[in-house]
Amino acid sequence: MSSREEKSKKIEEEMESEEKKEKQHRQLLRIFFIFFLLTFLVVGFFCYMRFVGTSGLVVREYKVVDKMLPESFHGFKVVHFSDLHYQSTFDYSDLKHLVTEINRLKPDIVVFTGDLTDQGTQIQEKDIQQLQEELGKIEASTGLYAVRGNHDYADNTFDLVFQATSFQILDNRYDLIYYHGSTPILITGLGSSLQNDLDIGQAYSYIDSQSLFTISLFHEPDVIDQILPNNHVNLALSGHSHNGQITLPKIGAIMTVDGAKKYPNPYYSIDDTKLFVSGGLGTSVYKLRLFNRPNINLYRLVNS
Repeated sequence: MSSREEKSKKIEEEMESEEKKEKQHRQLLRIFFIFFLLTFLVVGFFCYMRFVGTSGLVVREYKVVDKMLPESFHGFKVVHFSDLHYQSTFDYSDLKHLVTEINRLKPDIVVFTGDLTDQGTQIQEKDIQQLQEELGKIEASTGLYAVRGNHDYADNTFDLVFQATSFQILDNRYDLIYYHGSTPILITGLGSSLQNDLDIGQAYSYIDSQSLFTISLFHEPDVIDQILPNNHVNLALSGHSHNGQITLPKIGAIMTVDGAKKYPNPYYSIDDTKLFVSGGLGTSVYKLRLFNRPNINLYRLVNS
């Protein structure tokens, strides 16, 4: 009897041992599956941000209403692009698509607010030729304007490219724009504040600047706080922040950079000034985008 009980107990112990091993095996499989799933999701998420989030082209359209706009400019169209960081995640095929899209919009003026290239990316002679050829195809009824970004001081690529096109380089300068009438609007441009190339007094030195509808171009959006105390601006256009590259709905930019700490997101209203910050086309530092595809802005100006 004793021997029978011992055998029975031994069988039970063996069964319990087998069940324990089976349970451990299932737990290991479950842990492996969860780890594999999380790894797949993380890798997939980063692949999406790297290859999908950085592709395509979105046109953001805005209606800008301002009673100071001359009647002759009612319906005037401004296309704004920025931060190509050429050959980062923005390449030749993207460039050609950009130019086609800008011309499709039939703008009255086109403005560029800096960072044609990235100081961390080596630009070849063929890249310069591609930029000259394609940006030279951009068409506007009234004018083309560009200002430098902080990356554009690393070499002479910016000058080589834009001097071969019809773009007017507007760093620390101004111009008068006439359109279907004798009353102009004023457009001003500034160099990069991060490169200590900022001459606000010179850019706003036109004698009647306070009485004219004014568009201002500059790269770093936080510069607006240095401009407005002594100058009048109706429409301010900038870039630099890429709107954080990675954004979250209702939160906005996740990461900010010097020069765009206060104003990293797409739009701000500052008293009578409308400030638009381009989300840009390429990437810098990290080649990722989320909820913020490469984009350009179209502004339709109306006076009522």
